[in-house]
Amino acid sequence: MQFLLAFLVVAPLLGAVAALLPAPPGLKGRNPDQAVLRHGVTVTGVILLAALVLAAGFDHDHPATMQATTDISWIPALDVRIHLGTDGISLPLLVLTALLTFLCALYSYFKMPAGPSPRAFVALILVLESGTLASFAVLDLLLFFLAFEMVLIPMYFLIARWGGEGKQAAAWKFVLYTLLGSVVMLLGLLLIGLNAGTFDMVALATDNGRSLTTSVQVTAVLAVGLGLAVKTPMWPLHSWLPDAHTAAPTVGSVLLAGVLLKMGTYGFVRILLPAAPEGMHTFAPYLAALAVAGILYGSLACLALVRPGAKGDLKRLIAYSSVGHMGFVLLGIATMTPTGVNGALFANIAHGLITGLLFFLVGAVKDRHGTADLDTLAGATGAALYGRAPRLGALLAFAAVASLGLPGLAGFWGEMLTLFGAFDPAPGLSRPAFLTFMSVAAFGTLLTAGYMLLVVRRVCMGGHGPESLGAAGDEPAGAAGGPPATGAARPRPIPDVQGYEFAAWTPLAALTVLAGLWPAVLLGLTDPAVQKLLAGGKS
Repeated sequence: MQFLLAFLVVAPLLGAVAALLPAPPGLKGRNPDQAVLRHGVTVTGVILLAALVLAAGFDHDHPATMQATTDISWIPALDVRIHLGTDGISLPLLVLTALLTFLCALYSYFKMPAGPSPRAFVALILVLESGTLASFAVLDLLLFFLAFEMVLIPMYFLIARWGGEGKQAAAWKFVLYTLLGSVVMLLGLLLIGLNAGTFDMVALATDNGRSLTTSVQVTAVLAVGLGLAVKTPMWPLHSWLPDAHTAAPTVGSVLLAGVLLKMGTYGFVRILLPAAPEGMHTFAPYLAALAVAGILYGSLACLALVRPGAKGDLKRLIAYSSVGHMGFVLLGIATMTPTGVNGALFANIAHGLITGLLFFLVGAVKDRHGTADLDTLAGATGAALYGRAPRLGALLAFAAVASLGLPGLAGFWGEMLTLFGAFDPAPGLSRPAFLTFMSVAAFGTLLTAGYMLLVVRRVCMGGHGPESLGAAGDEPAGAAGGPPATGAARPRPIPDVQGYEFAAWTPLAALTVLAGLWPAVLLGLTDPAVQKLLAGGKS
């Protein structure tokens, strides 16, 4: 078990190198492209298996203890070490990353996005996986920064080379926003490490900010938090996200929403909460205010996109919904309570599962229709998925209601715990202010239900909304649920869920139900670790 975590981080890099060789070792296909895609499925499958073995061998009786650790001196002059480890906070994120990457590789084997040779595509996916796994596994501030930055280049090329319309501008916007935030974040990490005398996250959590003055903590939280907020993304630093998702290929959107956004919120929990508690306490009300602003903004933007005549893009709508959902994660962190932080971590995992599934489904709808424009999909010859591809329509409706936080599904618990945390924030935080934030966030859940149900109404049923109703409130002939009008063009048939799609999507749907019905599986891991983190590293 000791070196299993190190294997998880290093193996994708070795797989990426092998993918660039003339022929991937040990694998053959009808042609070199099929062979390298098969190589990607094999390597990511091995990584997923290793992650599951790591989870099975994890000591669930002591989830607050760092396990599967590796600690090797790297730069003695700065006391920088190759320090890896996992606890109840990072383990679910490691498994989620391995799962989503494998499902993306499997999906791409059958539905490779249009673009250059698959060789570079597979190598970039594996480098991206390595950087993301490293971000959740490293316990050194400088290594965290390197892993945090490592994912930028592969995601840039995935968008710029295999993306759709506007891909170059979207890719550049993604890189520039993240790089600018990362420069400031690096200064903050150096400020913490040099003043505390160590870059080790475990030591910093145990110290709990005692070796840092209040002014240093406030400055560090401002600097590091800015870089993390860009990646999250927090309103108003979110504007790169809709463009990136709209232009990215399907698997790029799945990994971006399901994994990369989690790196920002993970940094808040792993680094800032334990290492600079006074600084976080100072900024907590402002973080909460920006979080609820993001919840409202994301919901209102989605409502604007879903209305008839708005020419809204379905992928863009799901991207804006992520701004709102990540607002709940930030609000939970801002409460600085075990309840709120546990809610944030649960919402992180739920968002990865549900939004990953949504982007898979939206990508499938776009592939079948050649567009993700809502007006086109809702037209008389648009989707009407319930009648033309019932399994695809049912899955899309399932993912939509999971995203709006329906009780019994994964999206419910994270939002509910976050609201409970805001109801009774940490001592010293203004309870009236957080009660206001809680009320605004609760109103945001109603807006989320509104736009998600409108998406189901328009895309799955083929309706245009209230504007399409007659004076008496009856639907016109040919609308959803009624027979087609006389002489109306019959919609062209579209394929329903294919076998490879079923294989890629079923795990996400099943885990969404499992996490919703049995939340103790996840909370049993995170809660002891969060309690220890907030207590200054003391059990």
